[in-house]
Amino acid sequence: MPEISLNVNGEKMSVDADPSTPLLWILREKLGLTGPKFSCGIAVCGACMVHVDGKTVPSCNTPVSEVLGTEITTIEGLSENGDHPVQKAWIEEQVPQCGYCQSGQIMRAAELLANKPNPNRQEIFDHMKRVLCRCATYYRIVKAIEKAAKDGES
Repeated sequence: MPEISLNVNGEKMSVDADPSTPLLWILREKLGLTGPKFSCGIAVCGACMVHVDGKTVPSCNTPVSEVLGTEITTIEGLSENGDHPVQKAWIEEQVPQCGYCQSGQIMRAAELLANKPNPNRQEIFDHMKRVLCRCATYYRIVKAIEKAAKDGES
């Protein structure tokens, strides 16, 4: 297997892997980063979302060869101490129920606020529909994003 170099959460890392291996398996199995979850395997549910150069991508069907030379950020790298505004709002608004989709939800919300610091409710719904929540905590998710946006203004 060839050695593949990646920039993950601000660190250069190397792994021996087939270039066609999905990024999710490199992150989870080779690097021990288990925040991105495996669920559907076909890029529909969003539980595996990570940032690649600041944009959320489903890592379950993204070959590692497509992310060479990029900056990959997982939920573990979003903030050093779990104090990203979205993470703080998630806790304050008690968003998680089962928690399975939460890393994908948070990564998607962080992308939204990085590009649109003060989205309206419809923009939040439109952006977040890419990640499914089987517990249906959508209104808590929206409330947390609105809180993170508001807290970011101060």
